[in-house]
Amino acid sequence: MPSPSRPFSLSPSPALHLAVALDGAGWHPAAWREPGAEPTRLFTAAHWASLVAEAEAGLLDFVTFEDSLALQSAHPTESDGRTDQVRGRLDAVLLAARVAPLTRHIGLVPSVVATHTEPFHVSKAVATLDHVSGGRAGLRVRISGRADEARHFGRRSPDEGRAVLLDEAADHIEVVRRLWDSWEDDAEIRDVATGRFIDRDKLHYIGFEGRRFSVKGPSITPRPPQGQPPVSALAADSAAYPLLARATDIGYVTPRDTDEVRVAVAGVRGAREAAGGDPGRPAHLFGELTVFLGDTRAAAVRRLQRLDAAHGSAYTSDAAVFTGTPVHLADLLLEWRAAGLSGFRLRPGVLAHDLPAITRGLVPELQRRRAFRRSYEASSLRGLLGLARPANRYATPAAAPVPARAARA
Repeated sequence: MPSPSRPFSLSPSPALHLAVALDGAGWHPAAWREPGAEPTRLFTAAHWASLVAEAEAGLLDFVTFEDSLALQSAHPTESDGRTDQVRGRLDAVLLAARVAPLTRHIGLVPSVVATHTEPFHVSKAVATLDHVSGGRAGLRVRISGRADEARHFGRRSPDEGRAVLLDEAADHIEVVRRLWDSWEDDAEIRDVATGRFIDRDKLHYIGFEGRRFSVKGPSITPRPPQGQPPVSALAADSAAYPLLARATDIGYVTPRDTDEVRVAVAGVRGAREAAGGDPGRPAHLFGELTVFLGDTRAAAVRRLQRLDAAHGSAYTSDAAVFTGTPVHLADLLLEWRAAGLSGFRLRPGVLAHDLPAITRGLVPELQRRRAFRRSYEASSLRGLLGLARPANRYATPAAAPVPARAARA
């Protein structure tokens, strides 16, 4: 087993990887009330395009777009009925596709609720995003045990156990991956002279049969430029570690301190060994933090206190909450990286304030420490993450050349 002190990444790049999670006006419930939040623009393409442009200017690996199938709620299974917080979303996949032509380098990773979304639909949507972005798409898979989401569809019980949903998510990802491979890379001929547009022999049935899905295939969308856009998922506790080990390229974990980082790294590696599958999954393990940044730690704390007062209670999160300066955050990220993480998905408490603090404060500090890129070094998301383009599982290997002497015989 690799030493827990080594970064989780299997990529040759020693650089730390950074992503930001975009959600509403920010992760604090009162973020929309802050100066600069511009709540009237939250449901416009221009708002999201400007956020992604800021992230790309900071050379971040990718952004994720949050999504769900019910209104946001502090309650785990039902609407909380609050009207003093941001409620409502734009569709994450469609939003990423809208932003894609406006960007050149950064990865675009929409969230999809696998529990209520057919993998065939997800496969072609993310493949399309990969085509329109030139190979910068990814996928973040979520599960949902919320009763109000289940009632939108009426096809399943709202009280299925989390273990069932996690196992189903792994099958969901497997179907998506097989569908991406159901077209070989050279299946499109496009020969006007012969009238042949595709080679039907290079489109493949996937024949997946599982507890929830029975999918024949092939897809209707040609294989994505990356072959397999990176798939990611969050494991807020050890119950989800097998999903990361079985199905993802990037896993997100939520440790609170360095000791918990080591525990999470060891736990995911243990799940990978127990799964007996691809030793490269996940290739990356990212830590999650919600961040409130300031010129001094006291200023960051005061800002969080002001937000909490507007909200009416102290902010809580499933991830660690950091309040401090970009310099102190850089210290923490490098400490956690030394404990085994290869990157981080940061949740800006207030996007209008904390996203620029990441791109214009944290990134230059990491660059000064030679821990982060100074320019984009690849044109695809897989390339930025140091992941090779995978071979198509259904393609027939090219026949080896026949030696001349054997040919004469």
